[in-house]
Amino acid sequence: MLLVAQSAELKLKDKECERLSKVREQLEQELEELTASLFEIDMLQAEVTALKTLVITSTPSSPNWELHPQLQSPSKAVFRKGHGRNKSTSSAIVTAASQNVTPAPVSRECKEVDSILFAEFQSWKESPTLDKSCSFLDRIYREDVGPCLDFTKQELSELVRVAVEQNTLTIEPVASQMLPVVKVSAEDSGGPKKCALSGLPRTCKHRIMLGDSGNYYYISPSCRARITAVCNFFTYIRYIQQGLVRQDVELMYWEVMRLRREMSLAKLGFYPSEM
Repeated sequence: MLLVAQSAELKLKDKECERLSKVREQLEQELEELTASLFEIDMLQAEVTALKTLVITSTPSSPNWELHPQLQSPSKAVFRKGHGRNKSTSSAIVTAASQNVTPAPVSRECKEVDSILFAEFQSWKESPTLDKSCSFLDRIYREDVGPCLDFTKQELSELVRVAVEQNTLTIEPVASQMLPVVKVSAEDSGGPKKCALSGLPRTCKHRIMLGDSGNYYYISPSCRARITAVCNFFTYIRYIQQGLVRQDVELMYWEVMRLRREMSLAKLGFYPSEM
């Protein structure tokens, strides 16, 4: 009888141990899921904070040095931890420092506010709108946006302009073709070796989609630079319109001028090598 009782007691203990083990496993799983969830929330909050910091505190006239280490002096850049976006520049700086070579002084450009352009921007800033009939945007459309998006293929150029204005244009690398391609025709959409906007034989590393049409158009690096320059301008003025940019009006003005210069350079054919 004693052995039977002990055996029954051991079975009960085994069952209890098994139950406790399952409870522990369940708690560990829930803890892992909670930790992962909190980590994802932290990552999202960090991204939002970084975006707000970039928009609110960083302009060419008053750059945020933490966000733009490439703007630091060479002596500071050498000892900064982390990865630089421009590897060739970083390598050149380190080499120069290791050889005790004094870097050439960086020339500072002079700037002077144009009273007419500044007055137009101030007037727009008091009641920001995306209506291109206002004097501020009318001038930029005529002098920058229009010429920058004036490609050889006129019909497609117009579609691109509308998509940029409506913020419905998507640019993606050609290598990451995750979505199905619905081609209008080989002639209209271009290809990896032909730009759909210029019609010229070019190596196309990116493609665009207008809205949710599902039609992709292959574009050359130069055309991508032109579209990106215009998109950057619209993004910034939308931020101003939404009240996200908290800077002195003159700093905002100079940022707008910088973006206008980027559009002008892109129109003339200049674009970064990583394009």
